[in-house]
Amino acid sequence: MIRFDQVTVTYPEAATPALTEVDLTIDEGELCLVVGSTGSGKSTLLGAVNGLVPHFTGGRLDGSVVVAGRDTRDHPPRELADVVGTVGQDPLAGFVTDTVEEELAYAMEQLAVPPTAMRKRVEETLDLLGIADLRHRALRTLSGGQQQRVAIGSVLTLQPQVLVLDEPTSALDPTAAEDVLAVITRLVHDLGLTVVVAEHRVERVAQHADRVVLVADGQVTIGSPAAQLEGSPLAPPVAQLGTRLGWSPVPLSVRDARRHAAPLREQLEPLAPPAHPGAPGHVVVDARRVSVQHREVVAVREVDLQVRAGEVVALMGRNGSGKSSLLWAVHGAGPRHGGTVAIGGADPADAPRPAARRLVGLVPQTPSDLLYLATVAEECAQADHESRSPDGTCEALLRRLVPDLDPTRHPRDLSEGQRLALVLAVQLTARPAAVLLDEPTRGLDHEAKERVAGLLAELAAAGHAVVVATHDVELAATVAHRVVVLAEGEVVAEGPAAEVLVASPAFAPQVAKVLAPLPWLTVDQVVAAVAASGSRA
Repeated sequence: MIRFDQVTVTYPEAATPALTEVDLTIDEGELCLVVGSTGSGKSTLLGAVNGLVPHFTGGRLDGSVVVAGRDTRDHPPRELADVVGTVGQDPLAGFVTDTVEEELAYAMEQLAVPPTAMRKRVEETLDLLGIADLRHRALRTLSGGQQQRVAIGSVLTLQPQVLVLDEPTSALDPTAAEDVLAVITRLVHDLGLTVVVAEHRVERVAQHADRVVLVADGQVTIGSPAAQLEGSPLAPPVAQLGTRLGWSPVPLSVRDARRHAAPLREQLEPLAPPAHPGAPGHVVVDARRVSVQHREVVAVREVDLQVRAGEVVALMGRNGSGKSSLLWAVHGAGPRHGGTVAIGGADPADAPRPAARRLVGLVPQTPSDLLYLATVAEECAQADHESRSPDGTCEALLRRLVPDLDPTRHPRDLSEGQRLALVLAVQLTARPAAVLLDEPTRGLDHEAKERVAGLLAELAAAGHAVVVATHDVELAATVAHRVVVLAEGEVVAEGPAAEVLVASPAFAPQVAKVLAPLPWLTVDQVVAAVAASGSRA
């Protein structure tokens, strides 16, 4: 179905090729997971499948990419639209109509599909994806998972043979991500669709994949998920746990891991996981009875949130539960229709801008909203100036997150993860007392996520109060002292991370699901305990 033959892609002014001599064959009806670090060439690989590379990106493509018998060098994307459907990271950004039904019909209208066939395909797609009850809904009123399903449906109505997905679950809560992946696997199993999906959150997809394509520095290898991920830092936590404890075969799903885990649970039962280093200090963030309303919708309903110095609080909940609205209200830049907020004794909404930057910093879900200068270096210099910090402070922070980022690049040309790292560095330059982050690992690869987790731990150790709104349960398990769960704008659960995460089927990390009901959250915790007990599970 998809064949790469000695493909090398070189972009203008690039010192090295983005892809080098790639030989790759993906068969009909396969679900192929593409993994690799940021900048490794994954996006170029996906773009070569649908013809965006090189027709829209520019550069030179040597070799050939053949999809369903069509050479992409001779067929631009418009001539591949009936063969390859593509869904990006942000479905809302790709919508061109107002309602679900209109969006499903739009692409067919452009290709002059007869009206009777259009109506039939729309109905079939609504039923296939389980969104028939949404047909008249405005796209902007849908949850993240619903938007992702509509985006998939908008390309399925063209009845493609190949579906290309770029980070389809990165913005979704765990339950919505499972719903979307269930749809994708159904398309593979029932319709024989070939699916190529790039995803940093490998733990969500690995168990569904037939094969894994590993991209590293422009080089590509393909093999079984177990062979490609065993011993790899990109592997999901259950696979890392199995590798480090010597389980064979290495599990890729929680179900497989639980089959190995009975002796391990017995060994860990009398033990207690290590506590987070350091004890939280005085209250830094004191938000009381905060309410936020967007027109008729009450997004946050009289929520109390206290965060102490040296504490990391994970704010969790499904898409649309009010997490972002609460962060913006606490920050002072967003609406607040009731309640009070005090950070370091002052309300940031009333503080002058320089003082407010030292009180609280916010990294939003769409970090590009805060970037407005022509180069990365200019953004860093401006952050130093506005924060009254020594020259080079922002750049030093950025290099810890993305060590090899070119300071002359335009921020809009950066990857999603690189832009997020830049905004995080800009906000931390002022060393605010409170740091608020909205989905800080969205679009980040494994190494960048580890650096973010390390930085959050350092911020807490230095006495900052940190609030992280996240769907990334593995991040929460690693860094959070406490977890607050929101639903429909209200707090429905709050407590120590181990207590809340282990008790939640939706938000439990993989290790917690394997060892439940024991309060263990991470691979490192378990391996350290096994080593200390002097035996191997």
